[in-house]
Order: sequence, then C-alpha cells, then structure tokens
Amino acid sequence: MTAPDTDAAAIRVALVDDQQLFRGGIRMLIDSQPDMTFVGEASDGAEAVRLAAMEQPDVMLMDVRMPVMDGIEATQQIAARGLDTRVLVLTTFDLDKAVARAVAAGASGFVLKDADPEFLLAAIRTVHSGAEVFAAQATADLIRRFSQSPDRLGGEPEEFAALTEREREMFFLAAKGMSNSEIAKQEFLSEATVKTHISRILAKLSLRDRVQLVVFAYEHGLI
Repeated sequence: MTAPDTDAAAIRVALVDDQQLFRGGIRMLIDSQPDMTFVGEASDGAEAVRLAAMEQPDVMLMDVRMPVMDGIEATQQIAARGLDTRVLVLTTFDLDKAVARAVAAGASGFVLKDADPEFLLAAIRTVHSGAEVFAAQATADLIRRFSQSPDRLGGEPEEFAALTEREREMFFLAAKGMSNSEIAKQEFLSEATVKTHISRILAKLSLRDRVQLVVFAYEHGLI
C-alpha cells in the first residue's frame, strides 16, 4: 500500500528576517510540523519579493525592520504582483505603528516574535485558511495608532460614494471591530445577509478583507 503524499497538501511557509539565529529556530519549528513545509528564507525585503515570486509560498512570515528593503515595502510589492502568498508580520512590539502600515500594505495579521511556538503555528494555519489573526480590539487599537500618523488622509474617498446607505451602515459597524454575528444580532439580520453585505463592500472599495476595511476607515478619518 502506497503511503499518502502529505507534502501535497502541506502549507508552504517562507521566512524573512535579518537574524540568522532566529531564522534557524523558526525553520526547525516549521519542519517539525506534518502539515507544513519550509520552502525558503530571506534576510531582507528585496530577497523576500524574489522568494515570493519564485517559490510562491502560501504564507510568508515577514519581519518589519530589515536592511535594503523593509517588510512594509516588500509586502506592498508582493501584493502588487497579485501573488496568492499571505503575509504574516513578525514584530517585537505589540501594536507597533510600523505593523499597522504593513497591514495597510496587505499583510494578513501580525504575531509577536516572542509568542509561544503553538501560537505562531496556529496563526500560520489561520492565515492560510483565509482568515486573520487579529482580535477585534487589538485591530482597533493598532489602527488607532496608525491613524494618528501625519500622513493620514482626510475626507471621504470617491469610491465610498459607491456604497448604498445600508452598506455604509454595515461598513461602520465592521470598522468598529464588530463580527458578522454581532452585526446580525444588532441589525436583526441573518449572518449570511451580513456576510453578503460585507463582501460587496470589500469589492466596491477594492479591499481584501475586514482588516483592510478597518485600516481604510481610520486612514480616511471615517471613524
């Protein structure tokens, strides 16, 4: 009897960090998981972009502060290329403004570098599934810090006018960190209906997920 090919469905993980010792530890952790495979590493953002294009990992762990090109710019370039790679930011400081900028650039979440290995592995699996690793309050706090930046945009963006009145209501509730179930309960709707509204909102605003929706709201001073 032929053994199943476990690598066929394995989550392909890449790592970008300028600390060699840290990379070695993470590589060993990933290699120890039966549902993951380590496909490459890089020490700066420029290498990360090339690695993403060549290996097309499912999840890329990305440090923010690196030489040559930082993780924010690398995340932007990976997103601009339309790759399916989802970026999970690694940070030393919780709710760091630089991490907020990485989220705005297209990252799917963030994890502290000193997080428990089990938490990091769970975060990788969560991001790979298409979800984010943020608690609603953590996301709101993070983006509030980002919104205090002098580069913050002001005024209602043109694309926001495309939303219906009902979609605007859904937008503001989601931007405050409310889940679909919480919105459904407050608005006396089914979760499926709320999910449909949120999907249409994301499409009209060219946003990938709810995290970018929160960023969009704070960046433009809508809440």
